[in-house]
Amino acid sequence: MTSSSSPSQDTKRLAHAYPEGLRADALMEEDVAWSYEIDGERDGEQFDRSERAALRRVAGLSTELEDVTEVEYRQLRLERVVLVGVWTTGTAQDADNSLAELAALAETAGALVLDGVIQRRDKPDAATYIGSGKAAELRDVVLETGADTVICDGELSPGQLIQLEDVVKVKVIDRTALILDIFAQHAKSREGKAQVALAQMQYMLPRLRGWGQSLSRQMGGGRGGLATRGPGETKIETDRRRIREKMAKMRREIAEMKTGREIKRQERRRNKVPSVAIAGYTNAGKSSLLNRLTGAGVLVENALFATLDPTVRRAETPSGRLYTLADTVGFVRHLPHHLVEAFRSTMEEVGDSDLILHVVDGSHPNPEEQLAAVREVIRDVGATDVPEIVVINKADTADPLVLQRLLRVEKRSIAVSARTGRGIEELLALIDNDLPRPSVEIEALVPYTHGKLVARAHTEGEVISEEHTAEGTLLKVRVHEELAADLAPYAPVSAA
Repeated sequence: MTSSSSPSQDTKRLAHAYPEGLRADALMEEDVAWSYEIDGERDGEQFDRSERAALRRVAGLSTELEDVTEVEYRQLRLERVVLVGVWTTGTAQDADNSLAELAALAETAGALVLDGVIQRRDKPDAATYIGSGKAAELRDVVLETGADTVICDGELSPGQLIQLEDVVKVKVIDRTALILDIFAQHAKSREGKAQVALAQMQYMLPRLRGWGQSLSRQMGGGRGGLATRGPGETKIETDRRRIREKMAKMRREIAEMKTGREIKRQERRRNKVPSVAIAGYTNAGKSSLLNRLTGAGVLVENALFATLDPTVRRAETPSGRLYTLADTVGFVRHLPHHLVEAFRSTMEEVGDSDLILHVVDGSHPNPEEQLAAVREVIRDVGATDVPEIVVINKADTADPLVLQRLLRVEKRSIAVSARTGRGIEELLALIDNDLPRPSVEIEALVPYTHGKLVARAHTEGEVISEEHTAEGTLLKVRVHEELAADLAPYAPVSAA
């Protein structure tokens, strides 16, 4: 990892050359205006000046292939991008991990990552995100690599977007626009497409650009009469009005689709079928786990947001209890609020569930960050009271020390591998143990002519014992109150 600028040797020499009596003269020179020995105790911990001044390259982000013919083919269809991030808190490794995740997002969207740079600041620049000087250096990086797009690791305001584009002279997008683009590519269902479209319009509305009055669409004519000769509605105003109208239409459509989803949930609740939701970071292996537990056949791919639309499948515990297992949309750090709002009806699957399987990638460099990011979204959708099991996936490739640390910190956790099947039996036993159990235990001798009651006891309750006698089926079950009332007339006299 190299730095684009470093403190000069003369600066270090001058810092030690001035005696304390000549410090006032030394302060006139910018390079020795601050020293740790003199000012460190007074000013507290400061960013290292060389780090602050550097636009630091992040190595290993380029995805350009070696084979010339393959590269030429990819260049025909992929945007060539340079990534830029602002390091405000945490360690250098945290900043590198964040930019590496941005590179993975860019690849998922179909871009070719050429380079990545990070600048250390206490906060992003209000005008150009990285400051005017570093924006000019970024322009040199763009010219050197031949990139046609710059992707910023953060959400840029409309003003930052315009001013940074004016300096680097290529298209600039932010992390939010990149995630929205991936969602638009991967949405397959009608509800998913509508939710993505709503989120995109919410993002675009304050960022529309126009040419002001030169694009006026309505003008008063010479015969129009008084007060009609000024400029009318401009092109940008027309676009904003149309977007608001489309957003209102999308919200109505999503509300109608939400009603259908709610009816299905009410049907499951009426039948007393417990529900389990799989939540977790994108690419943590949620779909692989769903396939392993239910054989759902959902698309599995080593890519971010490979599956976007939620999937609900029927499953059965080792003791024979039925429940539903729902795979939800993956989460990511700094998930845009537009997406949280647009996908709220989908994420309600998590809030309405009886148990959450929180899947985390055990092979990730920082799985604790993934846990924190997902729990933030779970808190946003109001699902903090739902019991949670932390499922540490990819245990076959994870560092054993990381697994031990996670298992020690997370009290309700289990290490599994959806690929090899390791730990799946133990996970099923945990699900069986943690699902809500019926409240009434009853014994009943059900005649063979009422076999539907026996079937309901198996599907809606928990059968403790079952014996077939000459008079009928002798059941000892744990069921909910409604089914207990239906079984009560067949309870043996001794048990009554």
